[in-house]
This record gives sequence, structure tokens and C-alpha cells, in this order.
Amino acid sequence: MKRLAPIVHRTPLLTSHTTDNIVGKNVYCKMENQQKTGAFKFRGASYKLMQLTEEELSKGVITASAGNHAQGVAHAAAKLGVKATIFMAEGTPLAKVNATRNYGAEVVLTGESFQEAYQASIEHQLISGATYIHPFDDYDIMAGQGTIAMEMLRQEDRIDTILVPIGGGGLISGIAVAAKHVNRNMKVIGVQAEGATAMYESFHTSTVKSLSKVSTIAEGIAVKEPGKLTLPIIQEYVDDIITVKDEEIASAIVYMLERNKTLMEGAGAAALAALFTHNDKIKSRHCGIVVSGGNLDIGTMSNIQQLAESVNPIRKKTFVAL
Repeated sequence: MKRLAPIVHRTPLLTSHTTDNIVGKNVYCKMENQQKTGAFKFRGASYKLMQLTEEELSKGVITASAGNHAQGVAHAAAKLGVKATIFMAEGTPLAKVNATRNYGAEVVLTGESFQEAYQASIEHQLISGATYIHPFDDYDIMAGQGTIAMEMLRQEDRIDTILVPIGGGGLISGIAVAAKHVNRNMKVIGVQAEGATAMYESFHTSTVKSLSKVSTIAEGIAVKEPGKLTLPIIQEYVDDIITVKDEEIASAIVYMLERNKTLMEGAGAAALAALFTHNDKIKSRHCGIVVSGGNLDIGTMSNIQQLAESVNPIRKKTFVAL
């Protein structure tokens, strides 16, 4: 935590009377969309690179990413003068691809999802000898992400429940371990998109489930299989995992733009969407929401608005609350 403090932003904890009134809870949004590189991933990437030897760094670093880890690694590597090569799926939003290149990394676009890009990066690493920086299945990465929980609980010590988006599980693993270390009665609830439920199914069936395809507007959490290191941690420390539809995610994005003038990407909106959708089942008085990122491709906004209007429960409730 102390080592990362001078490097990462201590992101704000946003509150909103309108949101509190809608759900009947005190809600605190941890705005990691305002972190350097626009997402929480800079924390884990920075912490990981701090642990590497000079020899490991001299070989350069390589990874695969849905987009935000790419920017985190690229920026952290640039600060250290280290070469970074990053594999991303062909459908990765252009905003994330361009930002990663602007940080000085070499970007290779391949495959239809994270899993294919990951496989290609592993094969390339064997040839290049670069040091691999896994986006989630790494204890140092998890430890870096866990600083979010420590910050949240210093900013608001009454938080009793934290909702966290899940892709491969690095973020929630770090947060759950850190939160339960501070308060073992803390509830940590994971959120997956309905179109990418590998961790949800693995958690609820106690078996490792891999998906043949994923489909969601939350590309940051569109992962086909859970991490080998993250799954056991999640099974031990996480209290529940729930899912949300793309329409509900879209509605949360539009709500946050309209009410709080802030932009969330699909993955970043998942936890807030879950609070609105599953509010009756979430027993909490002081609920923390991790807004994991804000790197949204603005070109998709009209599609998001259409999706949001197809369900629209939040916005209808909003007008009633006003």
C-alpha cells in the first residue's frame, strides 16, 4: 500500500442522495474510472513491475488484455523505461488500443476474445523470452488491486458490503482478502455479465467451468475461464456472485452519466447495475461499489442508449425519486 501510494491516484468515493433514495441504502462508489489510465489495472501492473528484478525487466514485459490491463502495463513499463508487448482481441475498443500504443507499447491484435489473445501471447513469450505479466492470475497483481479495499475502508469505515465486477477474478480476489483482513464480517459480492459467466458457474457448482464463447458489452470482464489462482481465493473469501444483463449494465452507464456526470465502461458499470437489479437481495446499510473503469468507446454510446431504454427500470425510478 505504502509503495503504491506515491504512484497511483487515491480515487474519490462518490456519494449521491438520488442513488441512496432509489435503493434505500447508503452507497459509496469507488471511482477507479478516475485512476491513471482510466481503470484500476494500473495498481496491479505497477505493483507487479515493482517486484521484478533488473534482469527480468531488461527482457521486456509481455501480456494479453481486454484493454485496461494493457494500458496499466504499458504506462507502468514506460515509467521504468521497459519495453512492453501487448496482445489484445481484434474487437477491443479503439480507444483502449490507441491509448495503449500512446503509452509506448507494441500492440498485437489477434483472436475474437481475450482467451485467443492470451494464447497467442503465451506462444510469443516462449519465443521472445520476455517476462509475462498476467492480467489477473498472479498474486502480486491481486495484491496491487487489493489496495482499492484498503483505500475504501479508510475513506468510509462503515462500509459493510462491497460489490465488485469479475472477469478473471484478480480484482475481487485482492479486494476480498484485503477487506476480510480488516473486517471478517464484511460481505464481498462479485458481479458477472450474463454473457460471460465462467466464474459465476464455477463458484456456484464448485467445479471449473470454461465457456466456448462470451458475448457482452462489458468486454473488460468477458473472460472464458476462471483463473487457476483466483478461483480458490474467490471460493474461500467471496460471499456470493450474481449476474446482470447487458441492458442493465447499459442502464447503469446512462444513469451515471445523467445523474453524476461521469463515464463508466461496461465492466465498470456492472457492480452498480447489480445493486439496482438485485437491491432487494443485498442486505446492506453502507454499500461500496467498485467502478472499475471508464474507458468506453464513445462510438458505442447510441447502442448503449438503445439497450438502456429497452429496460429502463432505473431511470423510471429516478424520476419517481426526484
